[in-house]
Amino acid sequence: MEKRKLSFWQIWNMSFGFLGIQFGFALQGGFMSRIFQTLGAEVDDIPGLWIAAPLTGLLVQPIIGYLSDNTWSPKFGRRKPFFLIGAILASITLFFMPHSPALWIAAGLLWVLDSSINISMEPFRALVADKLPESQRSNGFVIQTLIIGIGTWIASNLPWLVNKLGVSNEAAAGIIPNSVIVAFSVGAFVFFASILYTIFTTKEDPPKDLEKFLSEKKESRFIPDLVESLKDMPSTMKKLGLIQFFSWFAFFTMWSLSMPALTEHVFNSPKPDVKEYAQLDKEGKALKNDKKEVIYLNVDKKQEYESKDKVYNDAADLVGSATGVYGLSSMAFALLLTFYTMKNKINRKYIHMGSLILGGLGFIFMFYATPSTLMYSFILIGFAWGSILSMPYAMLSSSVNPNKMGMMMGLFNMFIVIPQIIAALGGINYLYKLIGEAHINAMLLAGLSLIIAGLCNFFITDKNAISG
Repeated sequence: MEKRKLSFWQIWNMSFGFLGIQFGFALQGGFMSRIFQTLGAEVDDIPGLWIAAPLTGLLVQPIIGYLSDNTWSPKFGRRKPFFLIGAILASITLFFMPHSPALWIAAGLLWVLDSSINISMEPFRALVADKLPESQRSNGFVIQTLIIGIGTWIASNLPWLVNKLGVSNEAAAGIIPNSVIVAFSVGAFVFFASILYTIFTTKEDPPKDLEKFLSEKKESRFIPDLVESLKDMPSTMKKLGLIQFFSWFAFFTMWSLSMPALTEHVFNSPKPDVKEYAQLDKEGKALKNDKKEVIYLNVDKKQEYESKDKVYNDAADLVGSATGVYGLSSMAFALLLTFYTMKNKINRKYIHMGSLILGGLGFIFMFYATPSTLMYSFILIGFAWGSILSMPYAMLSSSVNPNKMGMMMGLFNMFIVIPQIIAALGGINYLYKLIGEAHINAMLLAGLSLIIAGLCNFFITDKNAISG
């Protein structure tokens, strides 16, 4: 029996929770490296501090997908319990993240944050396949992308905005600025509120054969089902996985290193190393007094550090604001596709290919960017981001067993987290230094990776996956 078509606003309501999820991701992706640097991390150590995020995804996503496949409650539904659990945990973690007193605490909270976001996010992908007929799948994922774009743009601009509203972006050495603290607090509220909106406005449909579902649920076992799903992975899913591998290697590179790379190369305002201005202990660390304040060599050195740190924080706000542009352009991309896919079919393969190549060129253009032209790079990157969040999932949903949609979406995301793990364990540092020592070369690496991802679309041949 064909599922009934939903209106634009019904699809909007069921996807609105992604606004909060993307607030979490955008704050994480745009400002965690800034937090790490503030707490004393060296630039080359930053990708390794990010390893919690992909490792968490590798473990959490298939499990949550499996659990949501095998959950049904007449009152709470199938996917919505996981939306709520993830939202509660993520909101709490977002609130406490910028209050981290030490680098290891921030890295640990990143682990918790990414786990929590994944608990909410994974079932959202499956919900589109649950609720929408095949003819509306592309439209459903595109609307999700539209909401994600809105969230990315607003969240990325939050530290800059709250600073303009009077909240200081200055702080003592080793202390997170108040503008970042307020931004994360706002993100915590939006995350929880948007998830609640979807929960209260969206009704889930029970499985087609509820009696059969309940009987299979009793017999289901995670490990055997996981092995079977891996064994039965469709060819199209493997090919899409290759595309995802290079796509997410590129974006992980951006999230972990764009802040130091762009503040240095484009704004000529690197984060000052407090050790050059402070008294040091035997281990080479900056000495602090009883109030946990850095003890400087002299007053002049203190003033010099604070002056350079102010310039860095201003540049970091502008980088965050420029980064948000990719959310805005992905929103425009999604909006155009939303109107088009409501009445027309599209070639998902070539849309995805072209978008990824444009995004790759955007990364490469960063090498030549100025503060006034940097936004154009992120506009191009936004086309890639908008496509990454919609086209692969639309192609995948047309190629897998609908009864195992949650599990398959979780397994599919292995192709997202594995390249991030490789990148975090040293892949980024090794590969970009083949080009040169400058951190901006990491963005050139990201561009090359995204172009390769685009060309890999030539491997997709399944007509059902391509047309939608």
